[in-house]
Amino acid sequence: MQLFERIGTFLGIIFNLVSDPASVAILFGSVMLGILFGAMPGLTSTPGVALLTALTYSMDTSLAMVCLLAIYVGGTYGGSYASILINIPGTAAAAATALDGYPLARKGEGGRAIGLTTTASAIGTTISMFFIVAISPIISKFALEFTSFEFFLLAFFGILISGTLTSPDLVIKGWISGFLGLFLACIGRDQLQFFPRFTFGISELESGIEVVPVLIGAFGIPQIIDVLKDKFQIGKAQKLQRIIPEIGTVVRNIPAIGRSALIGVGIGSVPGIGEDIAGWVSYGTAKNTSKHPETFGKGELKGVLASETANNACVGGAMIPLLNLGIPGSPPAAMLLGALMLHGVTPGPMITFEHPTFITEVAAILLLASCAMWITGMILAKQVVKVLRIPTQIFMPIIGVLCIIGSYSLGLNIYNLYLMLPVGIICYFLTTMGYPIAPLVIGVILGPMADENVRRALMVSQGSFMPVFQRPVSLILFLIIVLTIISQFGWYKRLMSGIKARLLGVLRRP
Repeated sequence: MQLFERIGTFLGIIFNLVSDPASVAILFGSVMLGILFGAMPGLTSTPGVALLTALTYSMDTSLAMVCLLAIYVGGTYGGSYASILINIPGTAAAAATALDGYPLARKGEGGRAIGLTTTASAIGTTISMFFIVAISPIISKFALEFTSFEFFLLAFFGILISGTLTSPDLVIKGWISGFLGLFLACIGRDQLQFFPRFTFGISELESGIEVVPVLIGAFGIPQIIDVLKDKFQIGKAQKLQRIIPEIGTVVRNIPAIGRSALIGVGIGSVPGIGEDIAGWVSYGTAKNTSKHPETFGKGELKGVLASETANNACVGGAMIPLLNLGIPGSPPAAMLLGALMLHGVTPGPMITFEHPTFITEVAAILLLASCAMWITGMILAKQVVKVLRIPTQIFMPIIGVLCIIGSYSLGLNIYNLYLMLPVGIICYFLTTMGYPIAPLVIGVILGPMADENVRRALMVSQGSFMPVFQRPVSLILFLIIVLTIISQFGWYKRLMSGIKARLLGVLRRP
């Protein structure tokens, strides 16, 4: 009975959105803007979502989610244009696409590749939508067992795993970045006793650090500086022939598309990883399972389909921990977390009680966004080639103005600009030194959750940490955190390698 009720609610939400001209206009407009953000080298869906977060402040929550999810889906897909046509990934998520996409374009099959990747991306997003609806009730029931200690450990784990998985070289850099964000979240009056912390007598800091200016500054300013500092050497864009994909080719590749979609959902469900890793893992899997791996990197269509399906399926996968646990699965999902809080929606175990149909609504919007992305992608393909010929540096001043407007429009507070600029400059220097920015942003967002819950838990337990070891869920989370930290030590890696070698030796014995 509950299944039929969910289906009815799902179809009702879709009908309401489709029958509203404003929703349809926002849906297609946001997807188109996302595709342009993803297609332009140096821009991604992350600053796109961050910029629109402030602009959706006065919107209804449903319309705001249509806008933000649509630009997220469009931005993730849009990176494939630049990867295939000019061999410069528009986004990190589309980096693996360039390996086979550009060789296909040079063979005169760029239009065919874009048409097939557009279709595969839409299928991947749709498959991830089903997992949101199917898995969310299970995770919600599990998360209802959480108390303050569990919420603290979960937030701490989200920051820790984000730093672990996003560091380009040393993991400690990712952890430092995450804990720096955690420190920023502690600035202002605490939520339990209303005592000012780290305000240095500045009255504007007493209300705490606003999330949106930090998001815009952390992701917008460094990219503007990078693009204006370095000149992109954009190659000659390849001409497009037929774009509409052949049905037979799509049908033959359905098993590969389904496998890549499952990889994308699985990786997206792990907090802090993101679409770029999903694309690489799926590409590697497609190559390793192929009967002709030597064709990869020379214009293999399955390589393009694998990476693009996975990074788009990762969008829905990232929604699963975001909605049910309040832990973002990717950097754009971290922007969405800030947007949800801005609109009075607190993701976590109680979301099904406070907003019973919200998860179903998100799934419905993702389905509509994937359809809008397919239609818009087919229409825009030949036009985006012309846009890619425009030097990226021309767009950066426009993005800078949007960053200023986005930060100031949140409460019309000039102090947000004073916050955005130094955060952006600091993040730029952190990036140049190899410190990832995603853990810092996740630390700012999850910091209040970690701070408030650990202090409340200690007040209830009278300063004792023993309840962590007395409750099964908190003990499991604690052991996972300890294992995550230990796994980065050299002696642990050598020990695991030795155990693996011995097991393989035993299995190979006759």
